[in-house]
Parts: sequence; structure tokens; C-alpha cells
Amino acid sequence: MRSLYSLDEVKEFILKDKVLMLAGDEHLLRQLPKGKWIGGTIPYFMSEVGGVLTHDQIQVTDLPEYIKDVRVKTYAEHRLEEIPKDYDVNGVSFVIIPAFTNVHQSFAKNCSSYKGIFDSPLIGWITGIDLKDVGAERPKVFNGTTGESFDSEALVMHVKLPANKVGKVNILNLFKQGNGDVIRFVNVGFEVKDCYVNGDKTNFAEYLARKKIDTQLPLVANYMGAMINVSFQSVDSGSKKVSLYAPVFPDVDYVIADPVENYENAFLAELKKSPMDPTFSCNCILNYLYANLEGKKTGHIVGPITFGEVAYMLLNQTMVYLTFEDRDAA
Repeated sequence: MRSLYSLDEVKEFILKDKVLMLAGDEHLLRQLPKGKWIGGTIPYFMSEVGGVLTHDQIQVTDLPEYIKDVRVKTYAEHRLEEIPKDYDVNGVSFVIIPAFTNVHQSFAKNCSSYKGIFDSPLIGWITGIDLKDVGAERPKVFNGTTGESFDSEALVMHVKLPANKVGKVNILNLFKQGNGDVIRFVNVGFEVKDCYVNGDKTNFAEYLARKKIDTQLPLVANYMGAMINVSFQSVDSGSKKVSLYAPVFPDVDYVIADPVENYENAFLAELKKSPMDPTFSCNCILNYLYANLEGKKTGHIVGPITFGEVAYMLLNQTMVYLTFEDRDAA
């Protein structure tokens, strides 16, 4: 299944009035005509040729032809809680959010409290940039219906489905809680100083150093059977602060994950257990880096490599995917 296209090919898709989700470099997305599309910046992809870094192609998710009714809206930080209010009665909402922004952090910390957030499928990703350009460039999102781009607002494409179709959001997480200590935190946040380990208060950075924890492995929480990861960004031994790629929450038990010996093989094994044909999927930049996925294939699953994944809430080191099914079969 082909997913990477040249700029001219994507222009043709747009002019044919296709409903598209796009991912690629900013300089490419800026050259596209207006149409029924949204896009986000990223140069990393899982593709038909495997994991790839490219600045010259755009990855295309072409939504099914039965999708005609789409509405694209932007949401500033103070309006994020309005996202569920705009859900269609029978629809799917695709969200893209620029990384390293207040809207990114606010959504991650507060989305579970938005009234109605789980009432309709919400899926998407955190846009990014080439890692060598972090600090020099800003991730962006593009509203193809207006030609506008944003570096500090969330963008959502609300899609209405026909009555006989239903959308389903799924998570594929290779990481599971290990057999180590149970860790709890006092506050919601991306930065942590103190925590409780098996009930005893300690500095989290000191704990990680003392136990020689491999911080390529995420913290994992068990939410009623769903394994949700929180990944490590950095550990500052001077300030004794730990920075994370997603927030931790109080009154939740976290455990360091068991290692995954061979990500590529483990991923393909999971696909064999639960065959899928997703319309949209995305995977985490940390999986790409830590599992050395460049050049490696993940079956027929393609999609952007992201700075965070959204399946109702912000996730790390996870693949999320969307399937459309017949209502009777669902």
C-alpha cells in the first residue's frame, strides 16, 4: 500500500476533492492548494518502504469516498474543552496539535476532564520536526480548507459518517508493566521532583539513578486493562527534576515497563494476533529511535511517526489506529 507521494501528486488528490490527512515538511504543506484536508509537520514515517526520514515527500491518508461531510476547526488553549461539543452524532474527529506548545501541555493534562470527550472517536497526533531542528523551528498544523497554518493552536477535522458505518479507535502498545516498584505522584505534570515508591517518599531523579533504570523504557499505568505509557524526556541530576513526554497523574499506580527485545518482531507478532486494516495510524518517534525502525517494515501499517499519539488522551511509545466498520458488524 503506497502512502508517500510527491508534492505534485498530492496537489492532484486535493484537486479531485478527496478528503485527506497529510503529514510532511512545512515547505511542502505550504505549497498545497486549498481543499478538504488537514496536515501536520513531520519528516519521519512508517511507510511501504519501512521507517524513513524524508523531506521531499508527503504521507497521505485518503479517507473513504463515503465521507463527504467534514468540518475543520481550530482550538486555542482556552477552547480545547469545546472539542467534544463539536462531535458529530455519528462521526470521527481527527486532532493534530503542534508539539512544545501550551495547547499540547494543556490538552495532555486536562483532556480526560472534558465533558463528552469519550462519546465519539477522537484520534490524532502531535506534530513535530526533524530532531536536529528542535529549538530552531516550530512544529505546525495546517488547515487545508482555509490555507492557514498555526504553531500554537490545535486543529480538528470533524468527519460525519453514514448511518451504516462506525469508527473505532484502537491502541497497540507493546509495553507492559514490569515486576518492579509501584510509583505514585502527587501532582499532574510533565516535570517531577518527588514521588512515592512503594509508599515511601523519595526524589524521582535520585531513585532512577540509584536503581539504574533504563529511561528508554516508559512508565506504564493500567487503566482498566489498557496499558498507558508515559515516556522519559530527560533526567537532570543537578536540579533533581525528571521531564516527561506526557503528564503523570496522582492516585495512579505506575511501574517501569518490561523491555521489548525486538520491536519489529514483536510488532509483527501482535499484528498476526489481531489482523487489522486501519484507515489511519501513527506511531511514536521514541519507538522509531529506540527500536531502530529506520528501514524496517511494520507489515502493511503505515503512518506518521509522531511526537505523541492521541487516542482520546495523549499517549507515548504507542501506535494508535482507526478502523471504519459496518455498523451491524461492530
